[in-house]
Amino acid sequence: MLRLNRFSLLVALLLSLSAAAQMPAGKSSAAARSTLNSALFYQILLGEINARADDPASAHALLLDAARKSFDAGLYQRAVEVALQARSGESALAAARAWRHALPNSRAANQFLLQILIGLNRIGETLEPLKREIAATEAPGKAAAIAAIPRYYARASDKPLASRTVEQALAQYLSQPGLGVSAWVAIGRMHLAAGQVDDALQAARKASLLDADAQAPVWLALALLATHSAQAEALVQQFLGAHTAPELRMEYARVLINSQRHQEALAQLESVTAGPNPGTQAWLMTGMLQLKLEQPQAAEKSLKRFLELAAPPAGAAAQAGSARGFTQAYEALAQIAEQKKDYQAADDWLQRIDRGEDKLSAQLQRAALLARQGKIDAARQLIATQQPHSAQDERLKMTAEIDLLRDAKRYREAYQLLVQASTHFPDDMDLLYDQAMMAEKLNQLQEMEDLLRRVIAARPESAHAYNALGYALADHGLRLDEARQLVLQALSFAPGDAFISDSLGWVEFRSGNLSLAKSILERALQLRADAEIAAHLGEVLWRMAQPEAAIKVWQQGWQINASNETLLETLKRLQVKL
Repeated sequence: MLRLNRFSLLVALLLSLSAAAQMPAGKSSAAARSTLNSALFYQILLGEINARADDPASAHALLLDAARKSFDAGLYQRAVEVALQARSGESALAAARAWRHALPNSRAANQFLLQILIGLNRIGETLEPLKREIAATEAPGKAAAIAAIPRYYARASDKPLASRTVEQALAQYLSQPGLGVSAWVAIGRMHLAAGQVDDALQAARKASLLDADAQAPVWLALALLATHSAQAEALVQQFLGAHTAPELRMEYARVLINSQRHQEALAQLESVTAGPNPGTQAWLMTGMLQLKLEQPQAAEKSLKRFLELAAPPAGAAAQAGSARGFTQAYEALAQIAEQKKDYQAADDWLQRIDRGEDKLSAQLQRAALLARQGKIDAARQLIATQQPHSAQDERLKMTAEIDLLRDAKRYREAYQLLVQASTHFPDDMDLLYDQAMMAEKLNQLQEMEDLLRRVIAARPESAHAYNALGYALADHGLRLDEARQLVLQALSFAPGDAFISDSLGWVEFRSGNLSLAKSILERALQLRADAEIAAHLGEVLWRMAQPEAAIKVWQQGWQINASNETLLETLKRLQVKL
């Protein structure tokens, strides 16, 4: 029945072509030139049968020959499509060229030719088809068509050649009113894709000179900021000094955030929110950044403003993007409430999260909130009541409960749960690593070593596993030469890692090489301000009879994290009060 249906559809198609061929002259130029007869009808039919019988070469040849005989654009296009479906780029190109030659005014033929040449990475041959395509575009859409050109060449392998080709094709438009900006920006984006940063910047400048109020050159300059171009940033700042441009400011803020320039980003966002109709996303971004900069009161105000503006009308559901924004806002407001020790408010915010993929995470955060209040059993019960919908959900539940037990120093229970988790997920090396760390807490050193060596066997370049084993051996005063080699191996995989450097410094300390340990640990603390590194460096200085220097370092660690376990244990063992 399926074959009969396909055949019937094909016959209907051919009959329609036949009818078109019999239309009076003047009704259709293609129809007027058609010579569809019984032999040609059969040839097309045979071509389609071959196409469906997985003989694309024969189908292509028959259909292309029929197109040449009939001058029918539809048949030329069908010949191209058959070749493309068979992944025969050269055959598709031959058909497109024949189509273009037979019907030189066909824009569709030119578009297929251009796309196929780009797909075949024959970039140097795309100049004329590209010029024809731009020329054929009606005036109202020409600027948009020019702006879209870089997307055509996104997969070109020879980016510099693509850049030169596009620049040649657009040469005549560079000084035209209304089109020059689009042309220069398109050329700039092609230069950027080719890694020609200076040329891209020059293109952005020329576009901006043509129209100081145009935003497209500034968007190009923003893209250039990823290359750390100070001149491109100057162009952005110059434009924003004279224009409100909220969307541009928000994108600039995102770039600044990615560069860790948080205060500057906040200034841009606050400029947007101070203006008319800033939009909900600006308030959300502002609140999240204010929270990161430890401005909880301002963050709370911004986030509540986001919730107020983004709330859907009564009875309507929130859009997907807004729903995710609500989750972010609720989580942030819960964090602010917890900082104020208002645990009930924090829990209330988290309970508002009901978006499917976020709901489990919110409930696990509620459990962590209970645990931080000392309600471990209630937290575990809350986790147990959550219904997992996937293996990943089950893993999240288990790891959340393990974290609660570890933080509560209920190491034996955490270890037992990790054993269960590793049984459920035997190929999960992260769980095996965590199990090894818990075994070390329980002083099961052989078990720890066996587990870490399993991780190393599965992940031969696991810097963390090498580092953990080397540090543990040194911390327990065992096989110090081997410990050093393990940590050095870890550093070879992650050079410059502050925590691995800390381990190396600790190995040297345990080996009695105090001056070397001091030098290594000082460098590690410079790389990463961390309380545990400070604890180790302070102990080295204490052992070197430099108590004032040691206390100063410990105070630094205390300011970083006053609850760090290693720091507290060190101060207690050495009977030091800060």
